[in-house]
Amino acid sequence: MSRQAAAAVFTPRSLAALGDVCDLAPLPVLDDLTTVRAKDVLGDVELLVTGWGCPGLDADVLAAAPRLACVVHAAGSVRGHITDACWERGIEVSSAAAANALPVAEYTLAMILLHGKHVLERARDFRRTRERADWLSTSHEVGNYRRTVGILSASLIGRRVIELLRPFDHEVLLHDPYVTGAEAAELGVRWVRLPELFARSDLLSVHTPLLPATRGLVGRELLDAMRPGAVLINTSRGAVVDQDALTDVVRAGRVRAVLDVTDPEVLPADHPLWDCPNALITPHLAGSQGNEWERLADTAVGEVARWAAGDGLAHPVRRERLAFLA
Repeated sequence: MSRQAAAAVFTPRSLAALGDVCDLAPLPVLDDLTTVRAKDVLGDVELLVTGWGCPGLDADVLAAAPRLACVVHAAGSVRGHITDACWERGIEVSSAAAANALPVAEYTLAMILLHGKHVLERARDFRRTRERADWLSTSHEVGNYRRTVGILSASLIGRRVIELLRPFDHEVLLHDPYVTGAEAAELGVRWVRLPELFARSDLLSVHTPLLPATRGLVGRELLDAMRPGAVLINTSRGAVVDQDALTDVVRAGRVRAVLDVTDPEVLPADHPLWDCPNALITPHLAGSQGNEWERLADTAVGEVARWAAGDGLAHPVRRERLAFLA
């Protein structure tokens, strides 16, 4: 991984815990697998702990690592470094995607509750007027009782959001083409078709991975079908949503938006969404940050311990599932 990622994710405590379950190669961390030192280290390696910034593990790298049998990724997606050569070699792969899903789900839950109560808009108005409005005249559009929440995709994060929503008085709808109605019922939600999800949801959260089939999935027709005042929350990837269409419905005041991701990732400084009072744009912060990185390290340590003990990986990544993963 990059040395910056290693310093962020693996604290001295985490490194000590890792050293308790395996023999660690001497530091510094490898961030280039083509150097003489890297090839010398790789010659003895049975397991690699990887993270953000890991170079691709191609055939040349694997040739220098004849004993490598497992890769434990202390982050989410493995698409950037796990190659066909890894699968053909039969290398086991693990990811901390489930650990990274929790803070994204927590962010989503917070935004659902805050926007159900119209907290941000009402706080802004309170700051402007310095006067408390007549609370008994509050619109019935405000509140978190019996609201309909739509979840687009039962991904790791989508399922976590569903789990976190259980204590609340919400009706939760789900659309995922790979989930059946019976499976949705087991999750405690109702499966609906995509147009119905957008038409019925008061708050709709997007958790679809960006794949060729999902690019621009949330287009103008779906956005136009949303209820007036409904909220679209996107913590997946900006390109899943048609950015121009979303800009139009937000600027028109029809839809509120919470965007932790956009397309492009940072909107141009003069983009109209920056100035829309009904749009909250955050800098891709929903995923693990700060002390949440320790959860990723702890997950990786746990996976190394399981693999070393012959207990199998708790969070394996399967080659056949890659088409559905971010």
